[in-house]
Amino acid sequence: MDYIAKLSTEFNIRPEYAGNIIGLLEEGNTIPFIARYRKEMHGSMDDQVIREFSERFDYLKNFSARAEEIAELIDAQGKLTDEIKDDLGKAETLADLENIYRPYKPKRKTRASVAKEKGLEPLAEYILAQEDLDSYPIDLAEKYVDPEKGVETPEDALQGALDIIAEVCSDNAEIRKRLFNLVWLNGVIKSVAADKEAESVYTGYYDFSEAVKKISGHRILAINRGEREKFLKVSVEMPDDKPMSMIRKLMVKAQSPCGDAVNTACEDAYARLLFPSVEREIRAQLTENADVSAIKLFSTNLHQLLMQPPVKDRVVIGLDPGYRTGCKVAVVDGTGRVLDTDVIYPTHGEAKIKESQQKLLKLIKRYGATVLSIGNGTASKETEIFAAEVIAMSGKSDLAYMMVNEAGASVYSASKLAAEELPELDLTLRSAVSIARRLQDPLAELVKIDPKSIGIGQYQHDMPQKRLGEALDGVVEDCVNSVGADLNTASPALLCRISGLSPAVCKNIVAYREENGKFGSRSELKKVPKLGPKAFEQCAGFLRVAEGKEALDNTAVHPESYKAAKALLELLGYSAKDLSKGGIKDIKDKVSDKHSVAEKLGIGVPTLNDILDELQRPGRDPRESLPQPVLRTDVMGMEDLHEGMEMTGTVRNVIDFGAFVDIGVHQDGLVHISQICEKFIKHPSEVLKVGDIVKVKILSVDLNKKRISLTMK
Repeated sequence: MDYIAKLSTEFNIRPEYAGNIIGLLEEGNTIPFIARYRKEMHGSMDDQVIREFSERFDYLKNFSARAEEIAELIDAQGKLTDEIKDDLGKAETLADLENIYRPYKPKRKTRASVAKEKGLEPLAEYILAQEDLDSYPIDLAEKYVDPEKGVETPEDALQGALDIIAEVCSDNAEIRKRLFNLVWLNGVIKSVAADKEAESVYTGYYDFSEAVKKISGHRILAINRGEREKFLKVSVEMPDDKPMSMIRKLMVKAQSPCGDAVNTACEDAYARLLFPSVEREIRAQLTENADVSAIKLFSTNLHQLLMQPPVKDRVVIGLDPGYRTGCKVAVVDGTGRVLDTDVIYPTHGEAKIKESQQKLLKLIKRYGATVLSIGNGTASKETEIFAAEVIAMSGKSDLAYMMVNEAGASVYSASKLAAEELPELDLTLRSAVSIARRLQDPLAELVKIDPKSIGIGQYQHDMPQKRLGEALDGVVEDCVNSVGADLNTASPALLCRISGLSPAVCKNIVAYREENGKFGSRSELKKVPKLGPKAFEQCAGFLRVAEGKEALDNTAVHPESYKAAKALLELLGYSAKDLSKGGIKDIKDKVSDKHSVAEKLGIGVPTLNDILDELQRPGRDPRESLPQPVLRTDVMGMEDLHEGMEMTGTVRNVIDFGAFVDIGVHQDGLVHISQICEKFIKHPSEVLKVGDIVKVKILSVDLNKKRISLTMK
């Protein structure tokens, strides 16, 4: 297969770009490195597109390998013809390849295989040829009667032959492909209740039907789950005779007794073999599409969550709510260092509440805390009310709180990583530390948790876990590398997400740092055991040294481009010292002809643009330009809401049918897709993303079901 030609067409890029990306991938370069530091080689494609390119390239390689394997397997049977070779060459998907291989694939015992063992294949071939226009198949079957082989009568022989023809029909690649397309375009997926009296969350699907080609992914995932939990029975139905008409055109050649027999065999094949098989394929494809869509949505939401702007340089008190065991408290400074911990009981009666108020007020005063970060789990509503009261009692105008998604905090607190980071703390207190740090720097803290445990998306536990994990790991890798990491403060969990660094090398970096003190430069990385030239090339540009000897070490300029960056500074009349003053704000204005300057420096224009960005704002964090999180000082309950009330909220999750928005009450409100904007949109993600600050209006409040309906119109 010509990978370059195929991929350049599919991704609408120049063939040389496709060839370059393939070469870079096969040399072992990481996607973040390729996206950031090899822009001239691929036309400045972003990391997500390059990741999709890489996944498609892997698919095509697997496809080619399977096509070769199938050809060899058929050839070993002595049945590989030029026609089969041509069909394999024209196949576009792995499913196409498997359909071609199907007639030659070793099968378990079937009615057809039993008939072949009885010597009835010649009879089947004769009938299927349909060249005898006069003889009746039952008469032809008489000479195949053989009681020793279990063929007692002509009817037995004929039935065996028809079973063989039915399997030939079922194995026909063209029929299977056409039938799949017919069902996809005209079929209906239906679900009914397994028990109409049973109460479940699937009542909306107890008598449900929708066209296969139109049904949305989230409905497929809901139906699948309902079927697994035995609340639903699901089927695909074809409302007309188009499939049999198509099969007859391909299989029945003559108006004759033999033609009639072939038609009978085809009807049996359709009902017994073909349709059930294609029904499974249709449902598998619907599930595959739904999985792809859900994984993409989860990835988008995760990217937006990880890229939330940090609340920097503020002392934060993390509150992990609880009833019986109390509310765990952790005070962390602006760098995330733990200053103090405690346990309070804001839900245990008046005396305990007053004692808890005094404890929290003392911590706020002692450490100068300005933000309370509250986990949104059990007892969070009571803790939020308690926190608002404490804020009012403190008299501090700069003190506020924010609800933080605590999904995965308990997983982290019990992890080996948490034990290594916070060995002196009980695991219940570690979760409070995590909740505080999540507000300070979501990216640095959330990389410590399995992305699947973060809980933003839909039906994530129903996804193919390996594919979901790979997709989410890719998102984390892209986010970490787009922000970069401080070489002297980054945790091992954060370092492990940096391009080119293995867990073993990350441990060596931390060990080197602990033994020798802070890194003075990027080049010092070369002294770390097992960090070779390739790893240095891949990681160096994504690691920052804030107060080193080389000013460029605190930028995203790669060491391989230092010579060009310094030559640019000299050309424009600046020096490296100017970078230490917070950057050269007007440097871009000094470059009028980028092409000639780039040529003079021996670099491409994309690299020049990146260098100029970094010289203008060294050490910049791309998250800082995003809207800051909404901090609150008071609290509302659902009972305080009324229709028409306008509020400001934060988008917490985007799903297929809408978005959930935190409006400052315990329950997030739902903005249905139809209420997001005036124009028609196919998906909420066209307008909204996780972390967006939005204006909403209350449509309705259902206190019993704890549902809040919102509109952005």
